[in-house]
Amino acid sequence: MFSGIVEECARVTRIVRDRENVDITLTCSFVGELGIDQSVSHNGVCLTVVRIDGDEYTVTAMKETLLRSNLGLLKPGDLVNVERSMQMNGRLDGHIVQGHVDQTAVCVSREDADGSTYFRFKYDADREMVRRGYFTVDKGSVTVNGVSLTVCAPTADEFSVAIIPYTMENTNFRTIEVGSVVNLEFDILGKYICRLEELKASF
Repeated sequence: MFSGIVEECARVTRIVRDRENVDITLTCSFVGELGIDQSVSHNGVCLTVVRIDGDEYTVTAMKETLLRSNLGLLKPGDLVNVERSMQMNGRLDGHIVQGHVDQTAVCVSREDADGSTYFRFKYDADREMVRRGYFTVDKGSVTVNGVSLTVCAPTADEFSVAIIPYTMENTNFRTIEVGSVVNLEFDILGKYICRLEELKASF
């Protein structure tokens, strides 16, 4: 489990395809603190550390992960938002993030807001997805590339977020432009409520 508070940007050093899987090797400041089998969020995707070699570590993304996320688009040199799993005795500064990306979205606008920056994202939406809790609500939470954010001006298939300078400088939001593909994880609370209503209707 994660909080959506990104620790830093790791840099991709190597991509190796192994049948339908992809091994992603990265480097960041806390590699020396990692252990094999440890969970780390990568652009919001929970992946397991499978190898550590000096100042680099490797994780494996399987086919399902590649289909639902932007990890299949990564190339050496790209920046990835990383966060280690949340400690149970720590503060939940963001919101409850599982590291289970639901789908991708595309940036459709980026506008300066006199210091901060507004990003607007568009995602595929239909009745079935809404029924399962894949939607956003005004002032609710959403995770974009692993970053816990507050939703602004949502529609059926779009929403905006406001990025402060600190977040811009310390995450890969600084690389997001119109047309960039990002990972989304919708709020788990909404998913549970939708599932409960579905079950109630079936009895």
